[in-house]
Amino acid sequence: MSQAVIHGQTVYLAGQVAKPETRGVADQTRDILAKVDKLLAASGSSRSQILSVTVYLADMKTFDEMNSEWDAWLGSDHKPARATVEAKLAAPEYRVEIVVIAACSDGQLMM
Repeated sequence: MSQAVIHGQTVYLAGQVAKPETRGVADQTRDILAKVDKLLAASGSSRSQILSVTVYLADMKTFDEMNSEWDAWLGSDHKPARATVEAKLAAPEYRVEIVVIAACSDGQLMM
């Protein structure tokens, strides 16, 4: 599975999850967002070019915990479209999964 695929000027990131040993929704969210930063940079993009995000939470009661980390990471200047849904994730240790679509430099690449 590719972690990122570029088509034209759009990069599509696979669903990102935290390291399995990472506990807590805030910690998992920070870990995931660091991965997103690295993947976007490698794709010629950045968080300021994010177009759309889907956040999957194992428990919607943890929304505020995830959202505070998201707001701190993204800042107030850029507000992409975002959906947050509750879902059963691939393994019980995963509490958060984030999927990102962003604009990027021209080209086609799979990572």
